[in-house]
Amino acid sequence: MILVHDPPSELDFLNKSDGVNRKIIAYNYFMIVGSNNDPAGIKGAAPLDAFKKIKAAGESGIALFVSRGDNSGTNSKEKRLWATAGVNWTQIRTRPWYLEAGTGMTATLNLANQKNAYTLTDVASYFSNFKKGNIQLVSMVSGGKDLLNVYSAIPCNPQKLKNAKYDAAMQFTRYLVSDDSQNLFKNFGVQDFGEAIFKPWLLVLKSGNLADMVQMVQQYAYFQGSECPTQYRYNAGDLYG
Repeated sequence: MILVHDPPSELDFLNKSDGVNRKIIAYNYFMIVGSNNDPAGIKGAAPLDAFKKIKAAGESGIALFVSRGDNSGTNSKEKRLWATAGVNWTQIRTRPWYLEAGTGMTATLNLANQKNAYTLTDVASYFSNFKKGNIQLVSMVSGGKDLLNVYSAIPCNPQKLKNAKYDAAMQFTRYLVSDDSQNLFKNFGVQDFGEAIFKPWLLVLKSGNLADMVQMVQQYAYFQGSECPTQYRYNAGDLYG
């Protein structure tokens, strides 16, 4: 099975019949972080405006941006943000101000810290590295629909991938959406960081509160009005009951 946070790639995975029974389990937000001196002046800006400002500052030689450059969910999100901001990613990746780490989030944050550069990060990686003293980067832009980050569990399709341990994957998926697991999400990070690092999607959905949040997640991460349309389900039982 996979735990993933990139809805367009997840839909492609389902369309190829590689996965079944997708369940959304949690959400949080990506962040744009950078050095305190903020050479591009993005602090508090809207995410798309921040990316435009970083590009302008980069072209002026006063700012750097570090990308994961590894085709991860975070890297895919970054490329879509550039595109939505009207910036041609295939062009900027050749520019001297745009650096591709080609590695994981911690190493990317460390490189951005060394270079006094901006980068896009998930909140969990940022808070963990900041608390450990690995980085001094600060949050410049966070929250809102453009930086929404939704996590899903997708068991591999046993009809196509014969070695898939489907029963075990489904057991774990059911655990992830159980009240016990969702309460772990609800409490994880509160003591160390003052807030839950992963917001428990099922608890939010059941609460009936946060209607705007529910709508935002559904608009961003649902396919054809569902977290998993019926054509992508296989022996799902009561998973969608």
